[in-house]
Amino acid sequence: MRRITIAIDGFSSCGKSTLARQLAQHLGYTYIDSGAMYRAMALFAMENGLVKDGVLNKEGLLALLDGVDIRFQHDPMTDRSATTLNGRNVEHRIRTLEVSDQVTLVSPVPEVRAKLVRLQQRMGREKGVVMDGRDIGTVVFPDAEVKLYMTARPEVRALRRYHELKAKGAEVTLAEVEANIRRRDLDDTTRAADPLTKAPGAIEIDNSDITAQEQFEVALGHVLDVLARVGQE
Repeated sequence: MRRITIAIDGFSSCGKSTLARQLAQHLGYTYIDSGAMYRAMALFAMENGLVKDGVLNKEGLLALLDGVDIRFQHDPMTDRSATTLNGRNVEHRIRTLEVSDQVTLVSPVPEVRAKLVRLQQRMGREKGVVMDGRDIGTVVFPDAEVKLYMTARPEVRALRRYHELKAKGAEVTLAEVEANIRRRDLDDTTRAADPLTKAPGAIEIDNSDITAQEQFEVALGHVLDVLARVGQE
């Protein structure tokens, strides 16, 4: 059967990664978490002293950019794909609220976006991939056969993220998490470089009031329709 590319865009904490993993596992496709790549870049900036009082040393980051290597490798401990930064597994570290607060410092930088887009396009060259992020259907894979646009009410996304962080032992408040999400929404939709927008032809799924399984079934239905159609071409 012909393999396709599935691009999933949407707001922070709206279940993009969960859906992408479900689709990839069901179809036997490769899952690429573009958001993790930006988180890893934020972690790199933090660890190299390039963030101070909420301000990014952009020149310093650009000077080191060529030396940043971000990949995905299988983690036998979790049996899942893990993000590596210059050969080091940083999957757990990049999921903290501390890193989340810094992502919007690096994500608008055009040179950072250009580097990560090149890496993402290289990963998806052979098709058979599911990638989620903010600009996948608009910039990374504008010709993707399936484009999904995920959304949910901010307060719903904040509560989901709060429970996720607390389950990992994080000391956070719901107010802090919601403030982070609303700030990221504003930054994602207003930045000059590749802002979050609904790609032409994308199917919008608001999952505020449906379960992850219901969301998966809706998305899979669209994917199977496209696979049946391209199989006849």
